[in-house]
Amino acid sequence: MIASHFTLIQWLMALLGALCIGLSKSGLPGIGMVTILLMAEVMPARESTGTVLPLLICGDVFAVLVFQKHAHWQQIRRVLPPALVGIVAGYFLMQRIPGQVFKPVIGWIVLLLALLQFWRKRNPGTFQHIPHTRGFAWLMGGASGVTTMMANAAGPVMTIYLLAVSLPKMEFVGTAAWFFLIINLFKVPFSAHLGLINGSSLTFDLALAPFVACGIWLGGRLIKVLPQELFEYLTLGFAVVVSLRFIIG
Repeated sequence: MIASHFTLIQWLMALLGALCIGLSKSGLPGIGMVTILLMAEVMPARESTGTVLPLLICGDVFAVLVFQKHAHWQQIRRVLPPALVGIVAGYFLMQRIPGQVFKPVIGWIVLLLALLQFWRKRNPGTFQHIPHTRGFAWLMGGASGVTTMMANAAGPVMTIYLLAVSLPKMEFVGTAAWFFLIINLFKVPFSAHLGLINGSSLTFDLALAPFVACGIWLGGRLIKVLPQELFEYLTLGFAVVVSLRFIIG
């Protein structure tokens, strides 16, 4: 059993991580990165990716049930094909590249994209056409696929993409919910083949699932009262914080 030797502090960290998954799936995507960091503290980083995946899917299902009518399917269709290609690429990379080498790369990519988005918000005419090009969609979709397979870290990448194409907050949440449900389900056989999902990890996930639901409930109420501009700055801010954490280590 994964958690058979956990201390009280480790259990609290794991429960907080599950709560953050729910919050992230209901409209504050950057908070989901807190889960990655917490789970990597209580168990080996590589194994934590397989443990977190079923919890993410649980959160995705809840989020789709709550926000499905707000999905912007045109944007999902733009980024889904490159994301699936990226997942396959990430599967092969996981067998060859240590996670500690790849995490700083993810951090620098997300930080650069976040800074560009901050610049665009202050200078609306800058790069105005780029987010709506096919090349940008393939770049961001592919990056999402690779990062989600290797580190469950596609949240900041998709945050930047969905903000760049100017989706309102409710469409942002609904689109992200469907996108991540599809790609996380697609990841399951790859993670299982790598030995990252097993009976022990699923039992542990079952104990944490109620806290994911609590996070969805709480986040669903927060998103309704957050102004659009504050929502955008919060999501960008979380992306920057997590990118710095990945870079610094």
